[in-house]
Amino acid sequence: MLICPQCKFENSNTNKFCQNCGASLTQKFCPECSTSVPINAQNCPNCGADCGTVWWAIIAKQPSFFREIGTGGDGRNEEVETDEGAISSPSAVPLSTTSHLVVGSYLDPEQRYQLLEPLPTLEELIPNTEVCIKVLDCHPYQIAPLAAMLENHQKGLVTPSVAASGIPLLAKPYIALQAYGHPGIPEIHDAWQQGDIQVVLIQDRSNWPRLLERWQENTTSSLQILHWCYQMTQLWTLLEPVNCCPSLLDLSNLLLDEDQTLTLGRLYTEPLTSPITADVSLDISEQTDAEKQQPLTIQALGRVWQALFRQSQRTQFGSIVQMLGDLELGKIETMAQLRSRLEEMSTEIVAPTVETLPPTQEQYATAPTMLQVDELENLNMKDDMPTVVLPMQLSSLQDAGQTDVGRQRHHNEDFFGIESYINKIELPKTRVLQARGLYILCDGMGGHAGGEVASELAVNTIRQYFQQQWTANQLPTEDEIRQAVYLANQAIYDLNQKDARSGVGRMGTTLVMLLIQDSHVAVAHVGDSRLYCVTHKRGLEQITIDHEVGQREISRGVEASIAYARPDAYQLTQALGPRDENSINPDVDFFEINEDTLFLLASDGLSDNDLLESHWQSHLVPLLGSGTNLEAGVTDLIDLANQYNGHDNITAILIRAKVRPNLDSQR
Repeated sequence: MLICPQCKFENSNTNKFCQNCGASLTQKFCPECSTSVPINAQNCPNCGADCGTVWWAIIAKQPSFFREIGTGGDGRNEEVETDEGAISSPSAVPLSTTSHLVVGSYLDPEQRYQLLEPLPTLEELIPNTEVCIKVLDCHPYQIAPLAAMLENHQKGLVTPSVAASGIPLLAKPYIALQAYGHPGIPEIHDAWQQGDIQVVLIQDRSNWPRLLERWQENTTSSLQILHWCYQMTQLWTLLEPVNCCPSLLDLSNLLLDEDQTLTLGRLYTEPLTSPITADVSLDISEQTDAEKQQPLTIQALGRVWQALFRQSQRTQFGSIVQMLGDLELGKIETMAQLRSRLEEMSTEIVAPTVETLPPTQEQYATAPTMLQVDELENLNMKDDMPTVVLPMQLSSLQDAGQTDVGRQRHHNEDFFGIESYINKIELPKTRVLQARGLYILCDGMGGHAGGEVASELAVNTIRQYFQQQWTANQLPTEDEIRQAVYLANQAIYDLNQKDARSGVGRMGTTLVMLLIQDSHVAVAHVGDSRLYCVTHKRGLEQITIDHEVGQREISRGVEASIAYARPDAYQLTQALGPRDENSINPDVDFFEINEDTLFLLASDGLSDNDLLESHWQSHLVPLLGSGTNLEAGVTDLIDLANQYNGHDNITAILIRAKVRPNLDSQR
């Protein structure tokens, strides 16, 4: 089946256009010049930009005496029944062991994965060694056989024994770690096996910057180095249960993403399947056979850090010299002790600005990116230790908004406003971004010439208030934010009184408002329009709580099933305009952005029926990346709401806030 890149609708393999949204399934647009190009094109014919979907293919040979349980005697996998009929899963590799394949040949019999580099003769491949090449996906919208197999296994359409027989050993660590969604682990796309040849396709990170290159830069601070060391301890804890800790021992495998977060180029399992590079390889090669058979210890991390300092020709600072010495001597025996030492060192560097929290204290809607390892709770490896929150600063702020009448309404009572200001200063040794954003969404009520008037009046009243009151480089106070809400309420209330409106004829509106000043955030709301946020660590979170009867009853201790069984469960308990300010009590909260965050302001036309809770991974998570277009993301959300809801007006505002450690202030 073909998965539409716009709306994720499942189409038949013969479709040329999506049957849901009409998007082309054979053409796409060049990201540089917007020229229409075939989906299997590697480069744009107009400007030469990279357009193709490229995967990193790992081709490995197993020892001849080993066969995966469930394979046939000839090494071919059994056929697996899927919802689209019997397919061979995974497909056989049309690779000759006596000759090499040239560029342009295909790696698979379906002629989907085209070689971008020549493939050497496989008979020369020594067991437990690998060849890595780039391949072009000529059918990028087609679901991969591996993904189909895993999906059918989850649905119970494939028995565990058959599913296991169809997955090479090389692929299993990627699949096991995929559930955690850690950005440091490459995404697996497809995998198959024939005889003793395994093929695994993963995300191509070959052009990502190397950690070593950034480590050796003079502008890289000691705090940033400690940050990367701590990230290695987090990855170690994640990799250890699947025996992939050697992935951290190859300096060429340690990469950085666009946010300078430590990532891996690929996974290595024990025993090592590829030569270890850089100086750390000397340490390993000198080990005796008996030592190599022992499980890796955290001393190996210390040797990696020493190799990074040696290769970068960077001088080790005092506290890290002591830590590396204690590691080598075995004075630091556990990962908890190592993290504690790193935390102490970071605290010494940022002592004037570090905030230390006890383990039981939580900061609402924050997720520290620095020295915390709570994302591994499912592995029962969370340490009882203080959490050190290092100072962060905003590195970019982008936004987009859109409103739509929906499929059933004749006029749009939603209204929104966006005002953002960015001041950027960049010097050889200094980079400062000062940003401010005001985002307002209102869902009006009161019918034509009522609800739409109320929502627009509320947005403009609040905008004008903050244009006069929000002048300093800090967020307005809670009292100032409340005053803005009260002024909007009063403006609508006065208009109702002037027009002598009564009962259901009185106009009103909901309100959700987000204010951003650098890495500081405030949110206020009245009614059932919502604010969500999405992060890699915490996924989707609903920040606001609807002001409606059902939620009011839950707050009083009533069970949710009983509270929402009431006929008036979704009736609003607060709205702007119908009554004076004594009848409203806006919720106002403050928090900080401690990791890259996507905010979403949504009217109920988008949030109804748990639509976002069901589709956030496909429609929101990808928008965390800087390379994605927020305007297109908003359009996709509107289309999604029209497809599954459509009964009401639909409004969405997306804000992407990216942060980085505030290292400049510590130098």
